[in-house]
Amino acid sequence: MGYKEEFIEIYKTNIQREGSAELLEWLQKTDFFTAPASTKFHCACEQGLVMHSLSVYHTMVEKHFERERDNAESFAVCGLLHDLCKAQFYKVSTRNVKNDETGQWEKKPFYAVEDVFPYGHGEKSVFLIERFMRLKTSEAVAIRWHMGGFDDAVRGGSFALSQAFEKYPLAVKLHLADLESTYLREKHTSMVH
Repeated sequence: MGYKEEFIEIYKTNIQREGSAELLEWLQKTDFFTAPASTKFHCACEQGLVMHSLSVYHTMVEKHFERERDNAESFAVCGLLHDLCKAQFYKVSTRNVKNDETGQWEKKPFYAVEDVFPYGHGEKSVFLIERFMRLKTSEAVAIRWHMGGFDDAVRGGSFALSQAFEKYPLAVKLHLADLESTYLREKHTSMVH
């Protein structure tokens, strides 16, 4: 089973709320299943975004799911859709790189950012999801703050992040799963090796 098929199976099995089918249909019209997850860091390769989304989902479930306290649908929503903002976000471009063996300059492909809807990161994912289906408050907060201290809004000093983590354990669980997936589980592959 490929990444796209695995994503769709987990999505359809766990996410049943109104608007979920329309969101999945829209996702399949974007580059979500072929896009990278970053320009040069984690999963900077074709299908990197869906690979990362699955990795975060699996990490959340394996490490943090408590049957008595947690909701399987919320874990699927957060794990699979937290980086929805990266759909239609990257483009393939080229740059000149000197070949060390030949001394010749060669055009090499790389991923560049082309953000046609600059609305932030987590908040953009929340906005895009809610165009189709309603999020629970805990899900919206978790997705909004999944970047933790790496979010631009926090760098200037914000109490909102600590309040979000204090009030919503789901936000902490998503952030931890995103960190572990990005820095420990995923291969740091890129388009250019």
